[in-house]
Order: sequence, then C-alpha cells, then structure tokens
Amino acid sequence: MKFSDKIYTLLKKVPIGKVTTYKELAHATGCDAYRAVGQVLKKNPDAPNIPCHRVVATNGTIGGFNGFKTGPNIDRKKSMLEHEGIVFDGDKVVDFEKKLYKF
Repeated sequence: MKFSDKIYTLLKKVPIGKVTTYKELAHATGCDAYRAVGQVLKKNPDAPNIPCHRVVATNGTIGGFNGFKTGPNIDRKKSMLEHEGIVFDGDKVVDFEKKLYKF
C-alpha cells in the first residue's frame, strides 16, 4: 500500500468531534515523515470523506489546510471543526489531549 493510501485509510478512522496530528498519522504508518503527511493531505482526492480538516499541529494549533497556513482556507477548516464540536481558544484546540485521536 502506498504511503498516501495508508494516510487516507487512517484518517477515515478519526471520528467527528476528534482531531489527530500530522505526527500521529506519520507514526501510525511507521515513519517520522510529518511534513510528508501534510503533502499527502494537500492532495486529498476525496474531501470531506477523507477528513483532512481533522488534522492539526502537534501543539494543538490549527495547522494548515489545502496548502495554506493563513487566510480563508484556515477559517474554513476552523469552521468545519467547530461545526463538529471542536472548541478553539484563538487557534488552539481547547482540551486538546481529550480531543486527540491516537491510532
């Protein structure tokens, strides 16, 4: 199975109301290529069925979306997560450890 397919398969397991991180996804595939995870997600062929909006930075901040770290794409990602019950304080997920989905 290709690296990208592994990422997409894992990401489908993250339920509504939870987030995961680039690091968690990378480790679940058996590698440390956190940035490669971001590159894979940028090319997501089936959003929102593959919920790349549920991936945040390791420190609980919003991270990127569609290859952007600021602007309307990030606002859209934040809005999607809020619609799923994720609460933010600025750009950081509130109760991050409780909301974090680990594989």
